[in-house]
Amino acid sequence: MTTSRLKLVATALVFGLATAIPSVDAAETSSQKVCSTCGTVKHIQVIEEKGKGSGLGAVAGGVAGGLIGSQIGSGTGNTVATVAGVAGGAYAGHQVEKKVKTKKTYKITVQMNTGKTRVFTQEEEPAVHVGDKVKLVDGKIVPR
Repeated sequence: MTTSRLKLVATALVFGLATAIPSVDAAETSSQKVCSTCGTVKHIQVIEEKGKGSGLGAVAGGVAGGLIGSQIGSGTGNTVATVAGVAGGAYAGHQVEKKVKTKKTYKITVQMNTGKTRVFTQEEEPAVHVGDKVKLVDGKIVPR
């Protein structure tokens, strides 16, 4: 407390005016600044974008399936196994390629201390959770 504030409080106590003086907490709180880059995580949404096959997975899978199928049986049975191996391998290779190319994006909603709501999008999994206090540093959300 400052000297002038102490004098004011002493005077008020002498004259019974203690209720007319704002509390120390209220005076100190009103002088504090709001952190404009701080906030609280309100929501995290995971957006999954399905990968697209380029055909390379199907080709590679077809070749591998054909090689495996050709090892089965002989004559007509071998031909059927080879064709089935190519078809099954092509399908499996296509599915694997799509899965590998799947992309996740994270939309993080933050209630800023200023009262505004901001949404941040990033490709890496966030290091924060709903309810965490965060701060914006160089355009990225970091725990406080």
